[in-house]
Amino acid sequence: MMLQTKDLWKRYGRNEALRGVNLSVPAGSAFALIGTNGAGKTTLIKILMNLLEPSRGTASVLGTDSRKLAPREFAQIGYVAESQDMPVRLTVGQYLAYLRPLYAAWDRQVELAIVRQLRLPLDRRIGDLSHGMRIKMSLACALPFRPKLLVLDEPFSGLDPLVRDEFMEGLLQQAGEMTVLVSSHELAEIEGVVTHVGFLDAGRLLVQESMADLAGRIREVRVTLEQEAAPPLQMPKDWLQVRALGNVLSFIDTRFCADDLNERINSLFTGIRDIDVQPVVLRSIFTMLARAARDQGG
Repeated sequence: MMLQTKDLWKRYGRNEALRGVNLSVPAGSAFALIGTNGAGKTTLIKILMNLLEPSRGTASVLGTDSRKLAPREFAQIGYVAESQDMPVRLTVGQYLAYLRPLYAAWDRQVELAIVRQLRLPLDRRIGDLSHGMRIKMSLACALPFRPKLLVLDEPFSGLDPLVRDEFMEGLLQQAGEMTVLVSSHELAEIEGVVTHVGFLDAGRLLVQESMADLAGRIREVRVTLEQEAAPPLQMPKDWLQVRALGNVLSFIDTRFCADDLNERINSLFTGIRDIDVQPVVLRSIFTMLARAARDQGG
């Protein structure tokens, strides 16, 4: 695993920012860490980057305990954060020139391609850049040395849609064989490009799996009956958000299996006129899982 945590906790006084997180990020994946603001995403990333120490548990990055990360490991890690500090008095070109000799693997052609694609003004001081330009500048600093791991902490916060698209285009064109960990609550921007996803809510990791598995097992089901619909007396535990409106019963099946769906529904209802199954978008999946966890006192 490129990144892994075991029973990771972080406390600030009485506040538990992380509660027993067991995260596994496969090498070569594009892993999205999803959660609302305050869910614990940045805290988790700062522990992985050795910017914070855990209260309990362990974290490893590139096979190394995060508390023992050294220049050898950091030379293989690109890090982009919304609030990243950069020398505001230097121009874009001066800062890139400063970084080049620090990384043996720095690729000047990659640097030039990113600067050109993101239209970064080499002669402008970093302190005079807009928020969107500073985020793009961070990407231009993180990619030219071809890191094995790229960590993006809320990179889309405050960016307008055009800048977001340019950022993602620049990232995807240079991604290569990198492992990417991106934390975000902007779900629409990442749904089509990530391979794995983890849902963090109130410091707990609710679920983590590949996007293919997640999309395959969660479906919205609508059952049209010949009579007025009502929820079954014995509700399957895998059904969430069960609603009855007129003669239609709808629910989210979190363990969808096409082979036995009809049999399960026929065992619960009579007079079935139609069964319709639709995929569920990532934002709705997260909202549903977070609400279910809170209803259960998670």
